[in-house]
Amino acid sequence: MRVPPYCGRTRATRERVGVMAKILVAEDDMAVGEFIRRALTHKGYDVTIVGDGLEALQVLSDSKDDGFDLLLTDIVMPGLDGIALSQRVRTEHPGLPILMMSGYAAERQRAHDIDSMSHRVIPKPFSLREICEAVTDVLAAPPALQTSA
Repeated sequence: MRVPPYCGRTRATRERVGVMAKILVAEDDMAVGEFIRRALTHKGYDVTIVGDGLEALQVLSDSKDDGFDLLLTDIVMPGLDGIALSQRVRTEHPGLPILMMSGYAAERQRAHDIDSMSHRVIPKPFSLREICEAVTDVLAAPPALQTSA
């Protein structure tokens, strides 16, 4: 029997009853965001899409303790980019695992400590299978490994 996605439950309750994780996606390209939403929703995840890092911080702040289980963020975004977002999240929401994505290979070199901010960086373009596997891998990792590559 498939358990429905998150329906107002806290993170601890979701874990106890086996409900899939709640994922926040920060992606400025609407087509990519919709691709990710479809892929992850099909796997049973509860997905919220925002268009930039500042909006992601606001959603995280508003969600408090019953918030998200994973932040999936693009690196290159207008305003607050994924690297700056990840740095803020590490401080303000230290237990939240982060998965980054980018279509620009040079962006990984831009952040000297990207491995300490993110579980890993998934290169764009990616397939449905690849994004789902990356998310599953991060969520399945022990908490100590969710924040390092």
